[in-house]
Amino acid sequence: MTNCIRITITKTAGSVPREAGTQMLVHADRIEGTIGGGTLEWEAMAEARKMLVDGREALTRTIPLGPALGQCCGGSVTLIWERADMLTASPVRPLWIYGAGHVGRAIMHVMAPLPDFEITWVDTHTDRFPETEVTTLVATDPAQIVKHAPTDADHLILTYSHEIDLALCHAILSHDFHTAGLIGSATKWARFRKRLAALGHTSEQIARIACPIGDPLLGKHPTAIALGVATAMISPQNRAIKDHAG
Repeated sequence: MTNCIRITITKTAGSVPREAGTQMLVHADRIEGTIGGGTLEWEAMAEARKMLVDGREALTRTIPLGPALGQCCGGSVTLIWERADMLTASPVRPLWIYGAGHVGRAIMHVMAPLPDFEITWVDTHTDRFPETEVTTLVATDPAQIVKHAPTDADHLILTYSHEIDLALCHAILSHDFHTAGLIGSATKWARFRKRLAALGHTSEQIARIACPIGDPLLGKHPTAIALGVATAMISPQNRAIKDHAG
């Protein structure tokens, strides 16, 4: 792991901006994640960068969120600063997203900043991708890429083609996976279930694919779907994507 400082909120009391367990990484030239709190975060980052220079290995401090920081939260947080190059890397969840259209881009916009996911983004043409720092794969037949995905990956199928979507569902069901979600209407999913059954998949296997995805209370705008998907994926129970929207 590269030389950086990991800041972790280990304990909270009263009103605070982020919960215990929240982390951020501070490098000499950039940060990853956020512990929130405005001045709290700036001072925590400054301390981390001092540690990068002076060689200290760890520091723990409880900080009141009051007038001294120019804040009025009224609570307190306990922070620990640790050299990340001395730690085992935190586990990340592999997330494979198929499709760089409106919904795919909206989901990327929401999910990419989250530190718990390692994203691979797949589409049929290079020019369909916006500028991005995540791993992108171009494949004329995206279903052929599925066999390269980790067996614990989450999959989101959001392409412009029903035939590509169906082929991806078939490939994912033929390969070990953690969760899978497909964008579409109830009618689309009913047709897909019949076709997947004809391809030899059992009803129990097919039921592992969630369709539609999102949260119906949020609506069908791409950003609304993205928020519903993200909320389901980062829930404390790490449940499968099972909320519905067309």
